[in-house]
Amino acid sequence: MAKQSPAKTKKLAAEAKRAGAANRAEKKAKKVSAATNSDDALDAYAAVDGQWREIGLAAPACRALIDDGLFQLSDLRKISLAALKELDGMGANAIRILVAEMKKADLSFRK
Repeated sequence: MAKQSPAKTKKLAAEAKRAGAANRAEKKAKKVSAATNSDDALDAYAAVDGQWREIGLAAPACRALIDDGLFQLSDLRKISLAALKELDGMGANAIRILVAEMKKADLSFRK
């Protein structure tokens, strides 16, 4: 097999550099679009977290409930208290608020 010429090696190296630069630019563009998409996601949460905001839950707890498909207080009957505590974003204060609201509404968690 013949040895590559220095010009061919230089050309291949330049092509590899351009491909790498294009790949980095594409990744950077995806990060920027992800940031703008997160604003759209927050708007989507705001459209369905009305009841959770009314009872005074923080945003991470609201998002955790919505992501788990729990949109109303009566939906909490579907899960156990232990499962609720395991949700990412659910803190001690949110648990206290939800337990108190469940008692007010005479609802109970799943056993």
